[in-house]
Amino acid sequence: MNEEKLFHIGITREQGAAYAILPGDPGRVPLIAGYLDKARPLASNREFVSCAGELGGERVIVMSTGIGGPSAAIALEELVMAGLKTAIRVGTCGGMQEKVIPGDLVIPTAAVRMEGTSREYAPPEYPAAADFDVVCALTAAAKQNGLHYHTGVIQSKDSFYGQHAPETMPVGYELQAKWQAWLRLGVLASEMETAALMTAAAARGVRLGCVLHALWNQERKKQGYDDHSVFDTESAVRTAVDALKLLIKAG
Repeated sequence: MNEEKLFHIGITREQGAAYAILPGDPGRVPLIAGYLDKARPLASNREFVSCAGELGGERVIVMSTGIGGPSAAIALEELVMAGLKTAIRVGTCGGMQEKVIPGDLVIPTAAVRMEGTSREYAPPEYPAAADFDVVCALTAAAKQNGLHYHTGVIQSKDSFYGQHAPETMPVGYELQAKWQAWLRLGVLASEMETAALMTAAAARGVRLGCVLHALWNQERKKQGYDDHSVFDTESAVRTAVDALKLLIKAG
């Protein structure tokens, strides 16, 4: 057996699995692992914290990807080396359209590639798109749990403060113009990992989808809505777990 640990994620190929749930935040790993049978810690290295367990009789890995596309793509790449075939990202986002209320779920069908990682996987004309079967499983799970969700296109970026304080950036004119374009195109929400993961997954032949919890919506605040930020991500976690159960059952 090859017991050499994969360089960044710190697990061996033999510890891998065909299925994975990928939160960004390492602190969310134990919460998700609590939904698995026979869950146990695997490794902790840099931003990559992992646990393994079982769901529907199949081995499942829960691993954090950290913030942004580069580390997320590394996590996916090394999990593929360890046998990954299907993955669900569970994360957070900021709503952009008025209808996306804090606490809602967003299930992306595709992502605007306004980040750098995906450019090293595919030409700019190639879309960052979710796997159809995974999207269907996520929407079915959200429905069965009675959760309010949206499907459509999101935006992935590389700079958190480029979104939240674009006027302070030397290229703020470009950031603000593109933001207005995304709004007019109906883009639902903004986050930092999905486009990289979708493009890397396509390059490696992996099924991948995503469910995001809307923390806030800066556009609603601009319009005078008195919204409170919602930080409890359990509904997104439960949706990801139940969707993976459906995918495992379908084979």
